Amino acid sequence: MSVAPKKHLGQHFLTDKNICDKIARQYSSHKGCKRLLEIGPGMGALTEFLIKQDVEVFVMDVDKESIGYLTDHFPKLKSHIFYADFLKVNLKDIMGENPFAVVGNFPYNISSQILFRCLEHRDQIPEIMGMFQKEVAQRIAEKPGTKQYGILSVLIQAFYNIEYCFTVDEHVFNPPPKVKSGVIRCTRNDRDRLPCDEKLFIQVVKMSFNQRRKTIRNSLKSILKGKDINHHFFSLRPEVLSVENFIELTQIVEQSFSQKI
Repeated sequence: MSVAPKKHLGQHFLTDKNICDKIARQYSSHKGCKRLLEIGPGMGALTEFLIKQDVEVFVMDVDKESIGYLTDHFPKLKSHIFYADFLKVNLKDIMGENPFAVVGNFPYNISSQILFRCLEHRDQIPEIMGMFQKEVAQRIAEKPGTKQYGILSVLIQAFYNIEYCFTVDEHVFNPPPKVKSGVIRCTRNDRDRLPCDEKLFIQVVKMSFNQRRKTIRNSLKSILKGKDINHHFFSLRPEVLSVENFIELTQIVEQSFSQKI
């Protein structure tokens, strides 16, 4: 019995065991976390190597066929196999209150959404490790000053340290994707909360990069509401601002709300 990869679920099953082993070994047990939730395990190519480590493995998939396969082939995981959508399920119902890491060969069509869900639960998720489309993986890990640096870079790096581990070629998948893949490791940093309004921070970052060819002042016109703030950030383009710069920028915008025009 095998599972047919389904295009509408973005499934590309890994077929190279050496690559699977190499990915599994990237998990670093950051902050001593020994509980892993694998998203989209498919036929368990990565699962096979994760369970060999000194960790407790949970798996979650939206594909009933994969759930059946995993139940048959990984009987020891039976109580840790969940037919559920990571983007919608109440994670505390499955993982409780204790820390857990999120790992996987993430479906490319929802990989960014998976990251944003992890951000929502960042205080419980000390590590995210897995495979993304290479372009997305590089964007997440990118530093200021490049075209790749953007919304994902800033929002994820605000709470996680990112390490680009290695690139994976197309031919080790069934079916082969049209792009290369990249494995990254995201480990929780020591920033518990942002020293600014977090919703405003996200809004400032998104608005800045949505018009990245414009200066910050022009991109943020709608929330500045005519206020002429004298700070050099506003004459810059977003790709040159670090996470810390965006935090400071958000604080400046916050302060402007209490000022009269």
